[in-house]
Amino acid sequence: MKILRRIQRFFKQHIKPGVIIIIFVAVLMESINIIQYVTARRAIRQEVEHRAESELRTKRLEIQKVMDGVETAVHNVAWSIEETLATTDNVYPVLQRILDNNPYLVGSGIGFVNNFYSQHGKWYEPYVARQKDGSYEHKNIGSAQHDYHRSEWFVNALSSDSGYWSEPYYDEAGAQVRLCTFAYPLRNKEGKVVGVLGIDLALDWLSDLINVNHVYPSSYNMMISSTGQLLACPTESLVMRSTIQEATKKIEDTTAQYINTQMMSGNTGSASLIADDGKKYHVYYAPMDHGWSMAVVCSDKEIYQGLNRASIFLFLLMVAGLLLMGLVMARLARNYRRLRLVTQEKERIGNELRIASGIQMGMLPKIFPPYPDRDDVEIFGSLVPAKEVGGDLYDFHIRDEKLFFCIGDVSGKGVPASLVMAVTRSLFRTLIAHEAMPDRIVTNMNDAMAEMNEENMFVTFFVGVLDLPTGRMRYCNAGHCPPLIIGEKQTLLKVDSNIPLGLMMGWKYTCQEVMLPPETTIFLYTDGLTEAENEYHDQFGEQRMLDVAKTLERGKNDAMNGAEVVIKRMEKAVHEFVDGAEPSDDLTMLSVEYTRKQNTIFMHRTLRLVNDINDVPKLNAFVDDVCEAVGFDASTTMQMNLAMEEAVVNVMNYAYASGVQGDIDIEAAISSERLKFIIIDSGMAFDPTAKAEVDTSLGIDDRPIGGLGIHLVRQLMDSINYERIDGKNVLTLRKRLK
Repeated sequence: MKILRRIQRFFKQHIKPGVIIIIFVAVLMESINIIQYVTARRAIRQEVEHRAESELRTKRLEIQKVMDGVETAVHNVAWSIEETLATTDNVYPVLQRILDNNPYLVGSGIGFVNNFYSQHGKWYEPYVARQKDGSYEHKNIGSAQHDYHRSEWFVNALSSDSGYWSEPYYDEAGAQVRLCTFAYPLRNKEGKVVGVLGIDLALDWLSDLINVNHVYPSSYNMMISSTGQLLACPTESLVMRSTIQEATKKIEDTTAQYINTQMMSGNTGSASLIADDGKKYHVYYAPMDHGWSMAVVCSDKEIYQGLNRASIFLFLLMVAGLLLMGLVMARLARNYRRLRLVTQEKERIGNELRIASGIQMGMLPKIFPPYPDRDDVEIFGSLVPAKEVGGDLYDFHIRDEKLFFCIGDVSGKGVPASLVMAVTRSLFRTLIAHEAMPDRIVTNMNDAMAEMNEENMFVTFFVGVLDLPTGRMRYCNAGHCPPLIIGEKQTLLKVDSNIPLGLMMGWKYTCQEVMLPPETTIFLYTDGLTEAENEYHDQFGEQRMLDVAKTLERGKNDAMNGAEVVIKRMEKAVHEFVDGAEPSDDLTMLSVEYTRKQNTIFMHRTLRLVNDINDVPKLNAFVDDVCEAVGFDASTTMQMNLAMEEAVVNVMNYAYASGVQGDIDIEAAISSERLKFIIIDSGMAFDPTAKAEVDTSLGIDDRPIGGLGIHLVRQLMDSINYERIDGKNVLTLRKRLK
């Protein structure tokens, strides 16, 4: 008991609670690091196994393709040789023809049985060898010194019906290279075996084939025959001159002999060993055809090099984090003393906050309806800050028949958030004066804010650009809540995952697009709506928001269902849910109701073409007829023909694979306002509008190749639009009527 009391007294006197917390966190973080390391190492090992297995399968198929070609060549000519056994005149031409059709072959010959041709004696083996200069040498290589009757390939082929692949060897009598012979028995008309046709396949290509596209830069492959003879390996001097047992005899690790035995037995597996240089290697082996076996050898150091480096880096980060934690705890203790001084400043700050709130609210649109003369859009917005000033914002503006609108939520509260909010709104207004693509607007805002973001604050932001004549809405989301689309159905708009504004310069934001039918409402909101809590800390949530939207659908024909009604009903539902609980976040909502009337189509014509340039005259005649019906002059008609021909020929050239015939449907629709051409094909997905704008100020040598065709179409038409619908490419070109 005395010892325990002494330990307790020691901890109270010398070890503060903060130190205990740091030690506990250090142990916890290191345990997590070890678990992650073991898990990652297991995953990397499995990935290496999959890649090695894939490489073994690929090499097997490539080798088999070459050897199958040899067997096919033999089967194709064997019958012609058997038909002409009565004379030897056609033997050499047939053998030479075999070599002509296969570049991997270095020689071909026929070994006849004893005295089959009495005039040639006991040993008659006509042979054709390919020379280095591409010519052929015809000779009889059978003799007492080269008694082919005792050769492996000859003896085994006599008893085979489908042919026999010999053990690889060095041919001194024939081609004088490393070979593997495919032997096939020849029979006379009575079915008796009278000779063996042998095709010599050079093996010099084998090393090059199996030692490309390695799993890792320092990994290598090796191949052995059924007897253990090295057929291919990184050390060229050992090929066909040594066995795998001889090559690995210096390795003390007994696993090497186990691997040798497994490979020579034609088994599949993997093992790890320590080589004679002291380094660890992982070996993956599998059988090939004809009794051969191949292995992939990878260095353990190279496999786990990235993981080991990352582990060291994480360890250093952990140490830095612990040091930072100690610094933070020390500063917290110091800041506690300063906290008492802050109380004295509350009253003064409160007065300033009220002034700041008035300035902030004055920056946002507050006159509704903002565009009373327009009949294609209704807008209403609302912002209720949780404190005197907040970080939420919304804004909108119409330029060139496009409605630019946004909503944002600054991290944090109070004056810093309100200042960032003001900067964000100013950047938005500045950029939309000359930029129409939402992703570019957001990218420029992000770069500007990240450059001056010394306080590490960020803004979740959504920008939409609604083309009022067509209903096409392009949008870009920067980590904000997805808007709610209210129409025939109530759905959350699909948005890409992008980081908020101000976190990182150079982030590539994505642009998305959706077509909005008339009488569709876009409802934007901050998380102050969905995360509003009642006294039981239950959140309002997305489902309650969707339920409110469903009540709007039942009164769709009611004159009260405008953009303002959406906001008012959402506010009422939230207030009833929280039931007087103090708000923890700003509540900001923006409602945009698209009310464009659908134009009546006065004429609709169609044309079907095939992907053949010869069909272009049909297209020209079709466009001429449509333009004549519209009343275009000759100059405008020529422009329409030029734009349509450029777009359709592009589809003919690239939509379908070479040799595949496909249809191209052309539709022309005329309303009171515009002429619209629609080009539809079922080919490969291809968006011509994704091409970057051509900088015509550059010279021909400095200008990137491509893009001029779509640039021409853009210049001739008022608008161009691409969609992929039901597996079809749909390209729409529009021209406004005068």
